Amino acid sequence: MANILMADDSAEIRDMLAMHLTLAGHRCLGARDAAEARFILGSESHIDAALIDIMMPGEDGFSLAQALIERRIPVIFLTAKTRVEDRVRGLNMGAEDYMLKPFEPAELLARIDVILRRGAKENAPISSGGLRIDPWARQVFLKDEPVTLTALEFDLLYLLVQNEGRAMRREDLLNLVWGYAYAGETRTVDVHVQRLRSKIGAYAIETVYKYGYRFGRRPGK
Repeated sequence: MANILMADDSAEIRDMLAMHLTLAGHRCLGARDAAEARFILGSESHIDAALIDIMMPGEDGFSLAQALIERRIPVIFLTAKTRVEDRVRGLNMGAEDYMLKPFEPAELLARIDVILRRGAKENAPISSGGLRIDPWARQVFLKDEPVTLTALEFDLLYLLVQNEGRAMRREDLLNLVWGYAYAGETRTVDVHVQRLRSKIGAYAIETVYKYGYRFGRRPGK
């Protein structure tokens, strides 16, 4: 069962989607506008995916979706806006999909299933030597002992371990973890790598001379 947030100002569409999602074994969290969706977002411990209408009273769906995407919640836009510019905007901001109304519920459920399967794969624990990372719980263990990391330290380590053996540029790490384009300052990456090394082992993350870093040496070996 997945928790699916749905924001649409049409009660008819909310009821229809709630019925199909429930029959598919999911829990539907319906909201009539962005304000109600944000309230649900703040009260629920986990949202697996979100279905967002664009044209709603008050805050529009694009703004709401941006907040969801920043929290790494997959978003599918459900909208009557047919302009190519709107589709491009939605997809460029990081939405998983953009479906035009009216749509077939069976097709929507199939697209949701694809997103959930990919999410389950991405959230599977990763083990490397004595290090184990649980991205779902955002926990790290070294030889079965918990390691306390800040949010940025966790994101940096997880990215490096996902790309084990690959040399990654400082600029790319800065962009992917901190979320902004390289602006000439990569010292912050070096500082966080040093902090990680102090917590998981000095040789777990290798320095690639004049380039960046690579996760390669096994912690504890």
